[in-house]
Amino acid sequence: MTLYSLLFYILAAVILVSTGVAITRRNMVHAVIWLVMSFFGSAMLFYLMGAPLLAALEVIIYAGAIMILFLFIIMMLKTEGLEERLFPLRQWVPAMGMGAVSLTVCLLLLIAAGPEARTPLKTAVAEPAVFGHFLFRRHWLAIEIVSLLLLIALVGVLHMGMKKENHHIRNRKDTA
Repeated sequence: MTLYSLLFYILAAVILVSTGVAITRRNMVHAVIWLVMSFFGSAMLFYLMGAPLLAALEVIIYAGAIMILFLFIIMMLKTEGLEERLFPLRQWVPAMGMGAVSLTVCLLLLIAAGPEARTPLKTAVAEPAVFGHFLFRRHWLAIEIVSLLLLIALVGVLHMGMKKENHHIRNRKDTA
């Protein structure tokens, strides 16, 4: 086992564990923080695989912009009353069943693939400028739609947060 293989398995374990912890948290802030850790692990994995631009984009876009937006949304909604605890057993059983099925399918695919499926993938290297030109020439509409959806989500959360604050202010005035 080489050093790269060892790092790959360590990063994969970090990604799996942090993602698993993220989806089992009831506290949304904790879930987002664990998901950020998973994104950082993914970025390190991309860097290890020879894709530094993808690693940088993973950190800037996912761990940076989108997760900050999620944290902002969670804080604006002010979800109160959620205590940190695991999900009930009736929700764990279907999740464990689906996990077992997925693991079985992956193992069967690995066994059925045989040694000829172990050919290494070709490395795709692109300069950031070339990648940017490619992205904004061919997929500019999708990028604009996604940015518009994020803006609409932000405005919606701001509106919902303002309604809650106005409700709290009215309640304070009524009790005073």
